[in-house]
Amino acid sequence: MTTSVADLIAADVLTMSDGYRTKRSEHANEGYRILRVADVLNDDVRLDGPDFVSSEFTKAIGVKAAQAGDVLLTTKGTVGRVAVMPATDQAVVYSPQLCFFRVRDTSRLDPRWLSYWFRSGDFMRQASHRKDNTDMAAYINLADIRSLSLVLPAIHEQRGIAEVLGALDDKIATNTRIIEGAEALSAAQWSQATADGSSVPLSDLAEFVNGRAFTKGASGTGRVVIRIAELNSGLGGSTVRNDIEVGDRYLARPGDLLFAWSGSLTVHRWFRPEGIVNQHIFKVIPEQDNPMWLVHRALLQKLAEFKAIAADKATTMGHIQRRHLDEPVRIPSAEDVARLDGLMTGLWDRALAAEVENEQLIETRDALLPLLMSGRVTVKAGESVVGEVL
Repeated sequence: MTTSVADLIAADVLTMSDGYRTKRSEHANEGYRILRVADVLNDDVRLDGPDFVSSEFTKAIGVKAAQAGDVLLTTKGTVGRVAVMPATDQAVVYSPQLCFFRVRDTSRLDPRWLSYWFRSGDFMRQASHRKDNTDMAAYINLADIRSLSLVLPAIHEQRGIAEVLGALDDKIATNTRIIEGAEALSAAQWSQATADGSSVPLSDLAEFVNGRAFTKGASGTGRVVIRIAELNSGLGGSTVRNDIEVGDRYLARPGDLLFAWSGSLTVHRWFRPEGIVNQHIFKVIPEQDNPMWLVHRALLQKLAEFKAIAADKATTMGHIQRRHLDEPVRIPSAEDVARLDGLMTGLWDRALAAEVENEQLIETRDALLPLLMSGRVTVKAGESVVGEVL
């Protein structure tokens, strides 16, 4: 059945709105946490923002207070990120740059299916004609959203599609929690162990191999050239590939440690297929049998200091210099390193395995989504594919 968002609203199947426009006088240190565009990633909602609206304004906020199961769509700046609001004990209110969709009749419309529709080619094609009708940042307004048309399958088909794709997203979410948990435990162990440790130059722990300008004359095929963009945002349409032969020192494989020392200074455990390390990125190679986790945590410990150094370079792109790698960093004693090695290496390996698996799951989901939503693949066939990867 072909319908529109406006038709679904008129039939009382769906309600939608943008968020609450707060006044500065309504802000407080507690109350309703404000959920902003930056807090909504695809499939993920971050509930740790610093801004609140006082609970005194509950009546004014009204329906714009978050409810579990709301489908969220970013509508300004980065248009088209989609997530489902999770259950939470927090009081949350949406910001105006978010649009939420609340299904009122689940016998006709499945909320999770709707979230996948907003990530489908059908939505993207329609939104692309509407979101740039302004000389400001990319934006799609409520009237344009109401005008969107969609082919609505029978409810059992919607639920089947949502279950197939949801099984992949649920596993991705579980892996993400494992990664975050491993990081939190590793950080806590490091903090405790370094309290009685000693200081050494960071450069004594590892060799820092600077990448080269491998994007020049790139062939367009072969391995990914790893730039800062790939570290921050993953692989995309602008990712460069090159089939050039390079030495092992300039190759990154899953589990290798990379440090972007220019621009947005970041530390990354590489988990994607083998790639070529471009300029402005160090491949960090542990020396003297230092475990990778030790080098990783030591580098993270220096990161805030390095970012401050880079921020002082007002006339050029922020960066650090090699001499900064010779500055001291506090590490655990040799006895504590030996004592912690089994645990910390296990946390490192478990997080890496979850990252690698997520990359495969995301690839499977993104391939299945358009096929299921368009009907080119049946739910039964989709279940078979998911069964092979889970």
